[in-house]
Amino acid sequence: MALCLKQVFNKDKTFRPRKKFEPGTQRFELYKKAQASLKSGLDLKAVVQLPPGESINDWIAVHVVDFFNRINLIYGTMSEYCTERSCPIMSGGLKYEYRWQDDSKYKKPTKLSAPQYMCMLMDWIEMLINNEDVFPTRIGVPFPKQFQQVCTKILTRLFRVFVHVYIHHFDSIINMGAEAHVNTCYKHFYYFIREFSLIDHRELEPLVRMALGWGGGG
Repeated sequence: MALCLKQVFNKDKTFRPRKKFEPGTQRFELYKKAQASLKSGLDLKAVVQLPPGESINDWIAVHVVDFFNRINLIYGTMSEYCTERSCPIMSGGLKYEYRWQDDSKYKKPTKLSAPQYMCMLMDWIEMLINNEDVFPTRIGVPFPKQFQQVCTKILTRLFRVFVHVYIHHFDSIINMGAEAHVNTCYKHFYYFIREFSLIDHRELEPLVRMALGWGGGG
């Protein structure tokens, strides 16, 4: 029998503190709307669609932060199984290797272990979503012109966490009784990025068979 989610995903193991939305803000209301749709049992393809009259950038911002929180929690729970020894390369099987690059320490794509890559990734995303110039939270402050490009980069890298976890640590997910939760999270993520064309389809190839299994290919 599967454990309850509170048992499976111990909040103390969260890789980074959860990013929260300020109550009373438009983004908080959008977040509540998105969560209510998820809990209602609606088709996930319908859940991810932009609500009438809402800003697409606000909708994307809410989901990027929520996916960061959820994937951060999933990996935080898995991190004891993902070590320098077990995962010396950040990869998705033998065919896919992911190298890290940023604007500060790693100017060129650099081979890292999976734990190192995850640490760099979560630091980088946390810095971006806390930057008011990139993810503005004040009313009347516009999103930057490159906002969706930034979100594409964030979501592309978060997708790689799913790839690594599914290909290298899925036995551990099953043993923890967390398979259904991780699958639902990935399905939600997948339908969202497909709805708004936020990730190049070539990036999705490592898990394409899974998407095809529930009619999400193409």
